[in-house]
Amino acid sequence: MAKAVFHKNQRVYVKPVGTWSVIEQIKPQWVKDIEEPVRIYYEVGLGRVFTADELTGEERDKSAGPVKHQNWRILRARNKWQSPDECAHHPFPGTFPVVVTNSKDWGGWRTPGAEYDRDPQAIEMQARIMANGVRLLRIAESLSAFIQKNAGDAPAELVELGKEARDVSCFVHDVPAAKPVTESA
Repeated sequence: MAKAVFHKNQRVYVKPVGTWSVIEQIKPQWVKDIEEPVRIYYEVGLGRVFTADELTGEERDKSAGPVKHQNWRILRARNKWQSPDECAHHPFPGTFPVVVTNSKDWGGWRTPGAEYDRDPQAIEMQARIMANGVRLLRIAESLSAFIQKNAGDAPAELVELGKEARDVSCFVHDVPAAKPVTESA
């Protein structure tokens, strides 16, 4: 049985035409009395449908790795605008948190100094949540998978948590496509 290799709105390279395009429709070919499609065709807006072997998906950045294998962490950056004496009320005077999402200790998330100074406790907590987001995502996905396997034996509250964990995972992994801009007359 055939499974879809690409998804709607995914950018693909169309080999026979030699150009990039976006998948507009996925067209399964069904046969009577068979539960799954026999073939999958892709409409990319070039005048005919294509099979998966005629298309190539975009290469992803292999160095970044999937979110599950990333190590997000908090580094302390020096506060350039205030001395440690001026910000003695901060949890870590003279520094602010930077959530690093790259293995090279750069790239990630930071907050403006004025916002940090307004509520340093809240910003520190937000940084800890972001830095542990990947671990929390792994926990949510494990919980969802466990509940799906054992849904009949699990209490109703746990099944609801599993559904919520699956929704969070889908929200993180599914990237909605931008709506096409239509020109008005």
